Amino acid sequence: MRITRLAIRDVRRYRELEIPFSAGLTIIQGPNEAGKTTIQRAIELALTRKVTSGGADMDALRPWDAGDGPARPEIAMTFQVEDDERGVRDGSLEKVFRGGKGTVRLELDGEIITDPTLADQALAELTGIPSEAFFRSTASIRHHELDGLDRDEATLRDRLQASISGADRGTSRARRLLERALYDLNTRGPKNPGRLKTAEDAVEREARAVEVGESALAQLERDRDALASARERRTASEASLAERRAMLEKARQAERLTNERDAARERFERYRQAVGVAAELEGLRASHPSENPLPALEQSVARLRTLDGRIRELQAALAGEINVSFDVPPPTTWRSLSRIALALVVLGVLAVGASFGANVAGIADLGAAPPFLGGAAAVIGFILAFVAWWLRRSDRVQAVLRDVEIDRRLRGRSEMEAELKRAQADAAQQLIGLGLPALSDAERLLALEAEHVGRIERLTAQLDGLVGKEPPDALAPTRDAAALEVEQKTHAVEALGPIAKEPRARERLEAEVADLEARLERARDDEANARARVETNSVDSELVAGHSERLAAWREQLAALQRRARVYELTLREIETAEAATMRTATRFLEGRMSADIERITGGRYRRVSVDDRNLDIRLHAPEKGDWVDVRLLSQGTLDLVYLAARLGLVRLVTGDRRPPLVLDDPFVSLDDDRARRALELLREIARDFQVIYLTTSDRYHAAADAVVVLAGPTEFDDAAPEPAVGAAHG
Repeated sequence: MRITRLAIRDVRRYRELEIPFSAGLTIIQGPNEAGKTTIQRAIELALTRKVTSGGADMDALRPWDAGDGPARPEIAMTFQVEDDERGVRDGSLEKVFRGGKGTVRLELDGEIITDPTLADQALAELTGIPSEAFFRSTASIRHHELDGLDRDEATLRDRLQASISGADRGTSRARRLLERALYDLNTRGPKNPGRLKTAEDAVEREARAVEVGESALAQLERDRDALASARERRTASEASLAERRAMLEKARQAERLTNERDAARERFERYRQAVGVAAELEGLRASHPSENPLPALEQSVARLRTLDGRIRELQAALAGEINVSFDVPPPTTWRSLSRIALALVVLGVLAVGASFGANVAGIADLGAAPPFLGGAAAVIGFILAFVAWWLRRSDRVQAVLRDVEIDRRLRGRSEMEAELKRAQADAAQQLIGLGLPALSDAERLLALEAEHVGRIERLTAQLDGLVGKEPPDALAPTRDAAALEVEQKTHAVEALGPIAKEPRARERLEAEVADLEARLERARDDEANARARVETNSVDSELVAGHSERLAAWREQLAALQRRARVYELTLREIETAEAATMRTATRFLEGRMSADIERITGGRYRRVSVDDRNLDIRLHAPEKGDWVDVRLLSQGTLDLVYLAARLGLVRLVTGDRRPPLVLDDPFVSLDDDRARRALELLREIARDFQVIYLTTSDRYHAAADAVVVLAGPTEFDDAAPEPAVGAAHG
């Protein structure tokens, strides 16, 4: 396919543009922002993009001066198709990109196609380019994306397969279908499970249902047996409990009667004692030792004790006050001590003075002994003088006290004699009132009366403790009634039998009854639980059989799906093996074509090329290193020409007998002049088979071109005064 004319309208900076093309090499030269990339983009859209496409990239193609207007890209072209059978044929293409309202008109050999899908399929058949990504990976080259060989890897593999083996181009589609089928079979996602997962889940679900059903049937049988056993245990427990409760009631009655009999005995004993105490009290109250009450007697005896003590004190005092001595005491010894002290002081002072005078006059040297002795005598004299002074002071104080005591004794004697007479008279009067001769007799009478009254009080307290304030006349009848009750209760206890005589029978029976009640409660719970399990076990044998049948069906379906998955996996592996063989053949072809092209462009510097079968990675054999080197480690110019050669080789390989136009956006921009010249010569040779449209900013390729189209650069400028920056305004 060779484009003869291209017309674009409302695409970026172009409102309307028409360009003629040569069938060989056409150079489109223009400065930056002249619209060269826009022309390349228009060719890509015309050959590969559906007219109903939308999105941000289509909105970006609107004219810059369209504003909010309805302008949308429109692309028209005329072309020629060379066919060995039918020769050269003319055709035309018009595309208007308006989203869902987009239109297309493809005319070839008098046939007009307006359906967008059919038109794109026809263009793919004419150019050998199935998609826009594939076009940009092979025939439409921008200098900044020369290495983008993997934009449409699946389509590239299909085209390689078709070009080498002649097979149908649906290999990739078949592979995708197989992968999709395997995905649909094998996916394990909880929200979107595959058919295998669904079948496995169904098998597991039905198996679990069968297992649960069979387990429920077995459990139902066990629950029915447990219900019968629980009923038997409950019946036996109820009978044993009724028997033990009857015995417990007798034991409680015997214990109650025994307690009442013991209480009656205790009451009989109390009232018996109370009768004796009451009789003794009556005798004591009638025979007091003293006619006077105990308080009056205690008061009189206390008065007599006080008077007797006072009389004894007065008599002792008067007996001691008779001897009063008026003898003159002997002279004190303080006077002799004072004289000795004065003599010692005088001698000490004279000795010290004489020694000092002799030393001063130079008469004789007496040494240190006389002054020391004189000083010691003077100190002793002073000490004795202080002692004499203290003794003198004590003698004077004793003399004053003695005079005062003599005076006091002389004045109090007459008063004590009078008080003694009064006390003796009062004591005689108290004894006459009591009718007793002496205080000792009164003491004995008081002791007898106190003991008698204490006995009465003790018996009264004992009686109150026994019967309280109950009148004495009722004590004997109450005693007799208690004796009768004791006899009656004893006969009643004996009538209950041996259980009444067994010690702690009630406690034992209560424990047995509690155990039996707990056992009965457990038996009732077991029966209720067993009945509830039987009633709630809604298992249906027919339903379990249905689950078993469905389980067998799902297992068969799962086995079929597993066989299908194995077939799909085997087929996919065979396709991958075929693709690997195709890629090996393709890479060998690429290596041969690229080696010749790279050797020609580099002037023989690089001759050997290696292309990876899996990912099309390219290596060159470097003469300096003597080994293979990844092209990404070489200079940008060498990298660009290697990828250009790779793209040209791919175009030759995958398009087969179809000849899409090659659109090159200045791929030689990083090459030096020699390599650029040799590369252009290569393009001249390629232009014999393929139409080459070369976009560039340089005029160095004009001489080799079949046609040259020069684009004018932008002519408009921003005449407005520059506004100050925000930072500058604040600075």
